[in-house]
Amino acid sequence: MKLYIKKLSLHVLLVYNMIIIFLIFTHQSNASIQSFVYGGCSQQKYNPSTIYESNVNSVLTSLVNSAGYANYNSFKISMPGSGANDVVYGLFQCRGDLGSSDCRKCVAAAVSQLGTLCPVSCGGALQLDGCFVKYDNVSFLGVEDKGVVMHKCGPYVMDDSSMLTRNDGVLTYLSGMGQYFRVAGSGKIQGVAQCTQDMSTSECDDCLSEAIKRLKSECGSSPWGDMFLSKCYARFSERGFTSKSGKQLRHHGWWCMSYDFLFIWFVLVKML
Repeated sequence: MKLYIKKLSLHVLLVYNMIIIFLIFTHQSNASIQSFVYGGCSQQKYNPSTIYESNVNSVLTSLVNSAGYANYNSFKISMPGSGANDVVYGLFQCRGDLGSSDCRKCVAAAVSQLGTLCPVSCGGALQLDGCFVKYDNVSFLGVEDKGVVMHKCGPYVMDDSSMLTRNDGVLTYLSGMGQYFRVAGSGKIQGVAQCTQDMSTSECDDCLSEAIKRLKSECGSSPWGDMFLSKCYARFSERGFTSKSGKQLRHHGWWCMSYDFLFIWFVLVKML
């Protein structure tokens, strides 16, 4: 009887640990995807309870709904009764490794934060770790823009030629892949780059070439660096952004968590 109770309690403990691990992983994954990178608002404001406000709300709602089945989409909204100045343009772009559920959650979080960051602004843009959202009353769809929006580098590391070589190799590889979403790795260094898909592939190559050139110049001797232009970005880090598997890309945190999960599972099975 005591042995049965012991085995039962261990089974309960096993299930409990599995649930806790799952909840921790889910929280960490969502928290990372929705981490704030940058945001900005246009200086021009609109009056509440106007047609323009209705168009803004319609665009943002359309972006969230569309993110449930695609990782990119764009809209031009002009409701009945709208004048030329009431048209609203919008797009979202999710990171290429996100599934539809994570993409929608990320876009919904970005839209919610835009409402707080840019109340009654005619335009706004917000970048989270897993997605980008933008709306404006001036058409930006399909327009090249290589202006630097945000960049930051890790601490400068002196006399580390191996790190410099790895960084350069990863970034060079990213620049020649010819895709909207790109990942590369060398040793501990992982890199990721992406364009918004309202551009052509050649325009994407051009944008990423500029981002990577700047990243090499400004952050090449750092353990990590981010370069966000208006329509593309390139990043590298020792921490990683995606899984090491090219088949199904997930946030790097899954791999850290998986080892803990397997270890706990193994220990509990041995106890049983």
